[in-house]
Amino acid sequence: MSVSKVYFTDFHTEAFGDGLPTKLKKLIKRAGIADLDLEGKFVAIKMHFGELGNISYLRPNYARAVVDVVKELGGKPFLTDCNTMYPGSRKNALEHLECAWQNGFTPLTVGCPILIGDGLKGTDDVEVPVVGGEYVEKAKIGRAVMDADVFISLTHFKGHEMTGFGGTIKNIGMGCGSRAGKTEQHASGKPQINPELCRGCTRCQKECANGGLVFDKEARKMTVDQNNCVGCGRCLGACNFDAIYFVNDNANSTLNCRMAEYTKAVLDGRPNFHISLVVDVSPNCDCHGENDIPILPNIGMFASFDPLALDQACVDACLAAQPMPGSQLAKHLADPNFHDHHDHFTNSTPESEWKSCLEHAAKIGLGSREYELIKM
Repeated sequence: MSVSKVYFTDFHTEAFGDGLPTKLKKLIKRAGIADLDLEGKFVAIKMHFGELGNISYLRPNYARAVVDVVKELGGKPFLTDCNTMYPGSRKNALEHLECAWQNGFTPLTVGCPILIGDGLKGTDDVEVPVVGGEYVEKAKIGRAVMDADVFISLTHFKGHEMTGFGGTIKNIGMGCGSRAGKTEQHASGKPQINPELCRGCTRCQKECANGGLVFDKEARKMTVDQNNCVGCGRCLGACNFDAIYFVNDNANSTLNCRMAEYTKAVLDGRPNFHISLVVDVSPNCDCHGENDIPILPNIGMFASFDPLALDQACVDACLAAQPMPGSQLAKHLADPNFHDHHDHFTNSTPESEWKSCLEHAAKIGLGSREYELIKM
């Protein structure tokens, strides 16, 4: 695999100079987005609109910058994401659009329509073969995503409670899966609950959309119904007392491999381009209805035709940065009893695992981990 090019610019601006949206436009133009044939083409711009209550998601201003460039090049852009498999404000298209609007994403603010990729109830998908797949034969992808002629991803690079970080591959692979597709990716390991640590607060149960958690009112303890649980891991992120854990140590790595294969299904056979912003690096996913303070400083904006090289460049930049004082990461490192993994993502969430995703993505030919960083 040849060395890929990744373009980078930081978040510095000069007084009375260009704002960040303009810097982003210049970045993606320099990275070669104009090489795509966009004239008259339907262009899906995949991003995350944020859960209600979370304010670390990318601002609509960044989406507008990408939309403006696509329209300048003759494309017909639309913003898109697919419905979630857990309770919240994005589990069907009506609530998902309402959430997007409340978080500032409207046709007026972003300059284009917003379409939920897998339809009203999250069932409008198509089965897409995964060439070279080892874990997934056919990926279940939102129909509107696959109907687009050109695919662009706009990613908020942040931490994640299961996959270590949420980058471009996760934005595409997990984000473009229909509700059935998301379930397929998650359904590997299933959690257990330590009754000695469970406080009976039932917060985890509010995150379960599948009847996988059962509360014993007499014992005031939560238990897992293994028949209904799909292994999505939302309960783990909701527990403040470390009572929930995964028995299958390979669950996260299997999830990572399936995400990589879903990403390959989305991208194979059509033009694609990718943007990732390392800003407001919250420890958990934007799917949470809250966000903790960032674990790392704002680093910059990255763009590439190679999604794997892009994730690798963002990882390398994050690992070279210093933890933010007072963050979850900094608190862990300050604990004399904490085992330092010398990895910011693992140190922030020791239960997570991220390396298998990039390794498998390289194995199935999604891109290259070798890259040339071109700074603007």
